[in-house]
Amino acid sequence: MNRHSVFNHLEVFPAVDDLYIAAAEFIVSIANKAIAKNGRFIISLSGGQTPVKLYSILAQDPFRNQIEWKKVFIFWGDERCVPLEDEQNNAYQAKVTWLNKVDVPPSNIHIIPVNLKPAEAAKQYEKKINDFFGNSPKQFDIVLLGLGENGHTASLFPGTNVLNEQAEGIREVYVEEEKMFRITMTAPLINKAHHILFLVSGKKKAKILENIMQGPYQPEKYPAQLINPVEADLRWFADSAAATSVLLKNLES
Repeated sequence: MNRHSVFNHLEVFPAVDDLYIAAAEFIVSIANKAIAKNGRFIISLSGGQTPVKLYSILAQDPFRNQIEWKKVFIFWGDERCVPLEDEQNNAYQAKVTWLNKVDVPPSNIHIIPVNLKPAEAAKQYEKKINDFFGNSPKQFDIVLLGLGENGHTASLFPGTNVLNEQAEGIREVYVEEEKMFRITMTAPLINKAHHILFLVSGKKKAKILENIMQGPYQPEKYPAQLINPVEADLRWFADSAAATSVLLKNLES
């Protein structure tokens, strides 16, 4: 992995609210370009706490009036195997904070079927994605990602078998530290996207962001390093608290 090229894709914002606004502006820009070119915008969402505020902003003026929502298609990069109404469910969080407040047709919202057993849920969601794209490449216009303090992204966790997956698909993964199954896109599928945007905030993420960007390539330990597309536009948006260690080390080098 080219560490220098990854660093060049890092954009640092003074405060987390600035990060959210920039992310919302970026999504609106990509959405409108995709709709103008292809008649639709296909986005894969992330879970966790970082994107919740972003989703809330997209549901408010002025951003809610800047996208043709009926031409937006929603997927998820990963999901916890918890009930759909559970607050830990990524789709639930996105619906409550954003999707229920804009005019995305319900038929355009493709949630991961966590009511099924994990292996079947993964199989069915992969089929849904394959059917959606048909004979076209499985390329999302944008994939949103977060970064865990242990280096995971989507549900690509350290030491799990899914890290070795070469197929562009969906897999179930058991996360021992959580005693829970999750469903996740594989790294090759994520890397096929036209745009990939990481959102990283808070000082607790400073060390892991430094390790991902400037440490040795150890994807078994730091799975987020697997997200290294050949052609996609890869960007990392971080607030100053999260980027502190990266910036200091860059100044020292």
